[in-house]
Amino acid sequence: MDVLTLEKQFARMGARVEVETPRDRFRARFGIDIQTDKRGEYFSIEVPEDEPVELQTLEVRPDMRHLLLMVRREDNSADNSLEKYLCGHDERHWFVAGVETGGVSSVVAAMESLRLAGLSFMVERRVRRAKNRLKRKNEAFVRQGEWFFLPEPNFKAKESLILRHEPLSRGDGGKPHWCEELYRDGGTPVYVCDRHPRGVMVEAYRKIIDRNHDARSWNWRLMRMNAQVYARGRISHPDHKTIKLPFWHRVYMNDEHRRGVVFLD
Repeated sequence: MDVLTLEKQFARMGARVEVETPRDRFRARFGIDIQTDKRGEYFSIEVPEDEPVELQTLEVRPDMRHLLLMVRREDNSADNSLEKYLCGHDERHWFVAGVETGGVSSVVAAMESLRLAGLSFMVERRVRRAKNRLKRKNEAFVRQGEWFFLPEPNFKAKESLILRHEPLSRGDGGKPHWCEELYRDGGTPVYVCDRHPRGVMVEAYRKIIDRNHDARSWNWRLMRMNAQVYARGRISHPDHKTIKLPFWHRVYMNDEHRRGVVFLD
């Protein structure tokens, strides 16, 4: 692994990268994340000392401030021995997203792979100019971070069931996106709190509070997993520019290939 070459490739898109051993000795596995120091944000790649790993940049797009990174473990018999990550800059901050390994060898292909299959079909049909299909706003959708909002101007919501100032969450404990107005239909009810960001089913929730009296004060919130969700009004997040939807839009989460991702709202 040539760290100097890796640093030069990241520098081409204006980013810093550091390759180091895991900070947490109990989490001795490969990982890539965004960290912050006195100089600002940088990509932190953690490689355990006893895990041989090859890091290779498949493509760098300085004009887009994006890079496609391939990670290969020497033990090809192991699960997930080959992984690919899209590293880039989105509005205000650097980000990293896992993408599918098969057929993705360029930055543009990686960006397109993060879209849902159904959304990709709609984009190709509605957006004629290929260069506009990766924009955050086009004829097919408005995007904020990992969320896509598809226009549904004819959708009618039951006024009594419209929720105000509701969060959109991936279920990974990250900062949610907040919707001025939100309407949900279907899905599985789950209880969510800081200790259970992915949510627990109603029966599991009841067992938790029955066994632990203090659990009642964990700031539980009743949400729905994988529901059909519609949003209207202002959509805000501290890391992204606020967008405003003048009418109802169907909400979709991107298709990032990361284990354990759920759609909570």
